[in-house]
Amino acid sequence: MATSDQNREACLYQEWMKLQEQELTELSRVINGSAGDAESRELIGKIMSHFREYIQERSRMARADVSPYFAPTWCTSLERSVLWIGGCRPSSYVRLIYALCGLEIESQLSEFLRGVRIGNLGELSARQVAMVDELQSRTIREERKLSGQLASLQEDVLDQPLAAIALAERRTAAAGDLEEALDRHGSAMAGILEEADRLRLNVLKEMIGILTPPQAVDFLAAGKKLRLSVREWGRKRDLEHGRGCPY
Repeated sequence: MATSDQNREACLYQEWMKLQEQELTELSRVINGSAGDAESRELIGKIMSHFREYIQERSRMARADVSPYFAPTWCTSLERSVLWIGGCRPSSYVRLIYALCGLEIESQLSEFLRGVRIGNLGELSARQVAMVDELQSRTIREERKLSGQLASLQEDVLDQPLAAIALAERRTAAAGDLEEALDRHGSAMAGILEEADRLRLNVLKEMIGILTPPQAVDFLAAGKKLRLSVREWGRKRDLEHGRGCPY
């Protein structure tokens, strides 16, 4: 059962990454063609719908077994090293905008963004910049709140069920209590993952609302190129350091 669950989780992620490649191709076609706002909005809507469907399915699967989503074996070591509650930090969407617009000259994203089209994102209005700044402030506050909740859950599992393993004898009753405590912990962790995914979706939705359709297309294309680049860099580094690359 565990192997079957892990395979389903890995397959979901692999399908999601393939979808990123397909969507990047569609976005590039719109960018390089003569698409109007209506076509751009339709594509943006489809991409957002795919994102909602992905996190809904991930949430459903995480309710059965949440731990792998916090240290996913189906990701490269580099991908795992930058995870925040099972995914990217929502504030990274804002930092990407800053980097693309030249508002964050020293951004560490620059190495991954070489060759990425800036296009319409170089023309953000003062009002748009102010809205992005305000979104960043709210997003960071929400991230800190969720990070605090996660830290509390991690402390709880160390203080209670895992401590019981170290101190208690292996009695049937104690084992039953331990399983119950770990189930409660897993349910709470799945809830945190859902909240983090909800924040990621809401921040992305609000960012798209701030941008014009052409700007949103450029932004989404850059984000997907960045995501795929991180994965490729992770694969390369894993192979260089002798770590298996089953993904």
